[in-house]
Amino acid sequence: MTTLTQNRTSRSVLLSYFSLFTSLGTLLCCALPSLLVLFGFGASVASMLSFLPWLVTLSRHKQWTFAVSGLLIALGFVNVYVVAPRLQSKTCEPGDSACDDASKMSKIVLWVSSAIYVVGFFVAYVLGPILTRFDR
Repeated sequence: MTTLTQNRTSRSVLLSYFSLFTSLGTLLCCALPSLLVLFGFGASVASMLSFLPWLVTLSRHKQWTFAVSGLLIALGFVNVYVVAPRLQSKTCEPGDSACDDASKMSKIVLWVSSAIYVVGFFVAYVLGPILTRFDR
C-alpha cells in the first residue's frame, strides 16, 4: 500500500472515530442521565455528575453538542460512501485486504456512532414530550 493510500485511510478512520467520540459525548451528557432518572436511578446520576462535572457543561450546551456531532457524522457518511470509494479505486489495488479492512472498519464505526447519536437524540429531545403527553 502506498503512503498516499495509508494517509487517506488513516484520515477516514480518524474521522469515523471522531464521530464516534462525539456521539458518545451526546449520549453521556444528555441521554444517559435522562434514562437513569427515568428508571429511578437518580442517585446514580447525582454520583455520576459529582464524579464527572464536565457533563453538566455539555448538557447546558446540548444544542451545540448535538449539532457538532450530527455534522461530524454526516461528514463521515459523505467521506465513507462518496469520497473514499473514489479514492480507493485510484489508489488501492483490487483485492487489497488492507484497504478493504479499513473501509469495513470505518463503516462499522460510523454506523455504531450513528445509532448512538439517534438514541441520544431521541432521549434528549423526543422522549420528554412523549412522557409529558402521557402524564396528562
